[in-house]
Amino acid sequence: MTADPIRVLLVDDQRLVNAAVATMLRPEKDLELRWCGEGSKALEVAREYKPQVILQDLVLPDADGLDIVTAMREDPFLREIPLVVLSGKEEPAVKAEAFARGANDYLVKLPAAVELIARIRHHAKGYLALMERNAAYERLHAELGEAAAYVRSILPPVISQPMSTAWKFYPSSSLGGDAFSYHQLDDDHFAIYLLDVCGHGVGSALLSVSALNTLGARALPDVDFLNPAKVLEALNNAFPMERQNQLYFTIWYGVYRISTRELTYAAAGHPPAVLLPPGRKPQLLQGEGLPIGTFEGLEYDMFSTFIPPGSHLYVFSDGVFEVECLDGSMLPFDDFVRILTDLSHDDAEARLSCIIESVQEIQGKTAFDDDCSLVEFVFDGEL
Repeated sequence: MTADPIRVLLVDDQRLVNAAVATMLRPEKDLELRWCGEGSKALEVAREYKPQVILQDLVLPDADGLDIVTAMREDPFLREIPLVVLSGKEEPAVKAEAFARGANDYLVKLPAAVELIARIRHHAKGYLALMERNAAYERLHAELGEAAAYVRSILPPVISQPMSTAWKFYPSSSLGGDAFSYHQLDDDHFAIYLLDVCGHGVGSALLSVSALNTLGARALPDVDFLNPAKVLEALNNAFPMERQNQLYFTIWYGVYRISTRELTYAAAGHPPAVLLPPGRKPQLLQGEGLPIGTFEGLEYDMFSTFIPPGSHLYVFSDGVFEVECLDGSMLPFDDFVRILTDLSHDDAEARLSCIIESVQEIQGKTAFDDDCSLVEFVFDGEL
């Protein structure tokens, strides 16, 4: 970018001013000047020429210079280009107005050549650095988008047997720390788990993917994956936060036995799953234990419950309910459970959308401050 001459656009109706500025810049091989003598054409010429610095007069016969400054600052293609007012007016109020409209600098014409050239180079250097940063940001944003797409691609497909599933996943930024999956362990057992890594960004996403892949591949040695408590203990040993850039994660892990309809589960610092048996009160499937990676040698308790036919099970991250209400208070967990129990939609997608929209209405905005994952399991009939 710096190998090409610095393009300077002069917007001034006086030919003598153009000739004087051209004379000042001519010895400088790294500076290139273009003149626009009509204020009404300033934006059109600037868009076509793509200058790195604009020298803008304030008094023109066909346009108000300050209005041109405003228009350039409102134009998405021109707003970042440094604009130096080059005016015959020295009044402080005029200078203040020019800066208020978005000018980057103000010179009373005509300044000494050495000063004008120094100002042009200074502003051009800053503009080129800004463009390089913007290009780097765009590349990074694209790469983060690809990484986010990968995270979403490894989330499980919707299934209908041995139970039907549906889910919603909203990372709070392009990358987050939530991940979940479910899959058959053997002919009679089905694993369900959702984890939430602290923080956001690349580090949290990498840890969530690593933990998800470890569970999916059953890559914890000498572990009975039918025993949720032993799975969490092995995860805790495999992912100490000291070796994970001080990151830890919460997790809810359950194993459903198809033949007996028994669900065993354990949790590490994670919100309880909510079981909605038909015709009964909601049941909170709360585990006990600290998040994974916080301390060595942690032990976890395992719990179990019977899943009646027609039950709905919701597993989620805290981002779906830990939201601030419009009055500044936090949404009580009981109120979130009430949202789950009040659903009347027959369609799974409609149910989950209704849950998300209810929480969005409570917080008064659509974006979530934390990663938001919500998974539904429906256990229909005798299997």
